[in-house]
Amino acid sequence: MPIPPPTSSGPRPPRLALLVCRVFEREIALHTQGAEHLAEIRWFEVGLHDRPDQLRATLQAALTDIEARDDIEAVVLAYGLCGLGTAGLRVTRHRLVIPRAHDCITVFMGSKEAYAAQQQRCPSCYYYTPGWNRERRVPGPDRLEKIRAELLQKFDADDVDYLLETERAQWATHDTVTYIDLGTDDAETEAAYARRCAEWLGWKFEHQHGDPALLRDLLWGNWDAARFQIIAPGAQLGHSPDDAIMRADPVRPKESKP
Repeated sequence: MPIPPPTSSGPRPPRLALLVCRVFEREIALHTQGAEHLAEIRWFEVGLHDRPDQLRATLQAALTDIEARDDIEAVVLAYGLCGLGTAGLRVTRHRLVIPRAHDCITVFMGSKEAYAAQQQRCPSCYYYTPGWNRERRVPGPDRLEKIRAELLQKFDADDVDYLLETERAQWATHDTVTYIDLGTDDAETEAAYARRCAEWLGWKFEHQHGDPALLRDLLWGNWDAARFQIIAPGAQLGHSPDDAIMRADPVRPKESKP
């Protein structure tokens, strides 16, 4: 269920701008009903995850643009560290807030602790969510056909077959489809899709209902240091090689060219 908007007697959520990966598109819509404190939402394609440097550059350009606004109190990122694609993002005027997460699965599960426990229980699980399913970026026949079509534009058919076998070989370390949803209207339809992928792959299937607490607290300004990294103006997001996942670093000066 979506979180209800705060009552008139409750604390006022901060005025926010959101930068959001489209993998959360329907979850954001569900959990921002009545969210009058959202000044702006900008969506970014899931495919940017394949190119961390481009993801960083794209988000930084959006941050720089949004910082010109004088009607917001913070910028929120619906992302994780994402292969270091968000590491290095910097702000000069508004706070930047991001969940302490290596990737979006932490957000779907509700905490980094829940994700760590799941990983320990099932290290061979491959995670499916409605957004990843819609993008056809999860193991299954549709993923292979999508890759085939893209590769045929660049390579000969024999080379494409070899590259597809390489892709399938990468799936061999997994044996379980773990589908996680946050109660969106397409949750059951996408669960059925994930189950079909599991059958095609010959893997086990499990359906878990996620915990929306981390996402909705991110969106409604209920931030604590244990779950969220807050970057103050003049600092940048850094990678912390421990359970904190992230940290605030001083902005490094640009190297001058000789």
